[in-house]
Amino acid sequence: MPMPKKGKFVTVDGVKTHYYEKGRGKTVILVHGGNFGSAEASGNSWTWSRNFDFLAKKFHVIAVDKLGQGYTGNPRKDSDYTMHAVVQHLGAFIRKMKLENCHLVGHSRGGYVVARLTLEQPDLVTSCTCVDSNTLAPGVGMNEVVLANPPHPALSRECQRWVLERYSYGHEHIDDDWLDVLVDIGKQPKHHEAVAKLEKQKLKTRQFLPKLSADRSDTFARIRDTGMRRPTMLMWGYNDPTALLEQGQRLYDLMATTERRTYMHILNRAGHFSMREQANNFNATLSGFIESVAV
Repeated sequence: MPMPKKGKFVTVDGVKTHYYEKGRGKTVILVHGGNFGSAEASGNSWTWSRNFDFLAKKFHVIAVDKLGQGYTGNPRKDSDYTMHAVVQHLGAFIRKMKLENCHLVGHSRGGYVVARLTLEQPDLVTSCTCVDSNTLAPGVGMNEVVLANPPHPALSRECQRWVLERYSYGHEHIDDDWLDVLVDIGKQPKHHEAVAKLEKQKLKTRQFLPKLSADRSDTFARIRDTGMRRPTMLMWGYNDPTALLEQGQRLYDLMATTERRTYMHILNRAGHFSMREQANNFNATLSGFIESVAV
């Protein structure tokens, strides 16, 4: 049975949280990218649709919609429109689901989330994989340049397709099923509420970005001083136009200094969604890594 467009729900600290679940064995948690309140795109766990079923043949796979994204409810208070709150929500979700020895896999901003959770709550984590994350990597990403002047109306099918195309090396992986889900999420009242909070109420510039900047600096210091303390793999698209390969290599250098079990796999002819554009290579490499470090 293929990955469904809607999954299950569980309440986590008062927030109705949406997730997909399939398979048996070691637990693999997939965390998508983006952030709440995006006016151009509406990310969710369907991003993993080209990986979910393959991984579920070997593992117990959960793809969870982050706090305020996908079909998961928004933060309950304005002060939680932060990446810190997203990290805490993921940890609370894992504990609520009574999961142990988790292999965390995060894409883009989800890569930051899983790395930060590994640093903060290593008791939950067996391994950490970060995919094309300029939020986690040193340096400045190219999002503002690559994604400048998207078509209107915002969150329309055309707008979201345009955004995905700009992120990508090729366009074949941008299928109708993915766009259907993104458009549906973009129509949700809660998504428009989050956009209003970040843009109109300026929580993005007053709170979200400043706190993320401080948290990133602290994250780099933790990686430098104490290390990841768990086997860690970086997966990167060679042709990523926003999270540049140079950033991924700098992140590897930082991590490898304090964690000997650090690995990097570069996917050729792949942009920001490298796990979709080179799904077979990605799936095989990730599976091998998880099996090699599984307890």
